[in-house]
Amino acid sequence: MTVPVACRYAVEVQASPERVPQIRRIVAAHLRYWNLEAHITPVCGAVAELVGNVAQHVTDDKTCVIELRFTGRHLIASVADKGRRLPRLLSSSPSRGGLAKVAALSDSWGTCGTPTGKVIWFSRRVKTAQRVPLVSVAPVPQVPAFVPPTEPAWDREPVVAVSAPVLTAVRPVTPAPAAR
Repeated sequence: MTVPVACRYAVEVQASPERVPQIRRIVAAHLRYWNLEAHITPVCGAVAELVGNVAQHVTDDKTCVIELRFTGRHLIASVADKGRRLPRLLSSSPSRGGLAKVAALSDSWGTCGTPTGKVIWFSRRVKTAQRVPLVSVAPVPQVPAFVPPTEPAWDREPVVAVSAPVLTAVRPVTPAPAAR
């Protein structure tokens, strides 16, 4: 039996228009490493839009944390920054950019406030089978089937199984006749 290993990557950057191409290359490299080439263009586009929004709308500290998570079925990307103002979807036209573009490039998205600012996230379903890093899980040792004894258990030696707990039979105690 094999189970997918959850993939996670996070990087802290200073948001600026000049850094957006570098951030796109970093995100694309991780998606390639996770064998998610089909998702590079939309994910990089949405992450670039969110980092650009941090550079444009956050006034004080433009530090942001970009995080990617891949669970085997969903790819989730988020951008956390120190801006307190939650964004709003102003236009439903993705050509204008902003959250409308993020919504058009993803299956779902959302935003929430944090103690230090906010997080904007989006997710994409991975529909086709992707090569996921696998980790081998050792099989559960099988317990031998119980065979009822044909003779009383106290007449034979206890059987010890290597992978099962040791069980020993106890001879019933019969009271000795009372002395007169």
